[in-house]
Amino acid sequence: MNPLTDFIALIGRILLAFLFVQAGYTKLFGGMAGTVATMTSHGIPSPNILVWGAIVVELGVGLCLMAGLLARAAALVLAAYTLALGLLFHAYWLAPAAEARFDRALFFNHLSIIGGMLIVVAFGAGYYSLDALMQRRSERTPEAMRHAVAHL
Repeated sequence: MNPLTDFIALIGRILLAFLFVQAGYTKLFGGMAGTVATMTSHGIPSPNILVWGAIVVELGVGLCLMAGLLARAAALVLAAYTLALGLLFHAYWLAPAAEARFDRALFFNHLSIIGGMLIVVAFGAGYYSLDALMQRRSERTPEAMRHAVAHL
């Protein structure tokens, strides 16, 4: 890649993760009761416990993706999480006609987000990420340098 595409990948990854980070932050600092009520209304068992899992995934894994730390794994977790949310909360094919249109739009929004996550899974976090920084640092170890010099 070149500097422009590296920068675009960074911005794209941050924007993709921002959705989850702000949702987790909102749940943690004031929106937990609403989330528990929504989970309860959809028949989710133990919503008072599972809401903490949602916060960890959204805020914790979202921040990992944003920073590009274990980005492929983070994106895969967020893709699976987004699919589960789409199927559980936006199953438009089961919704009454009055709600189906809204749920259909949200379900397909979820699929689009999953598409973005799969791009990160396939191509990684990009140059401006903690994953890439750690990779570059590991290539500078004395052993790696001796190996490179030996093969000149």
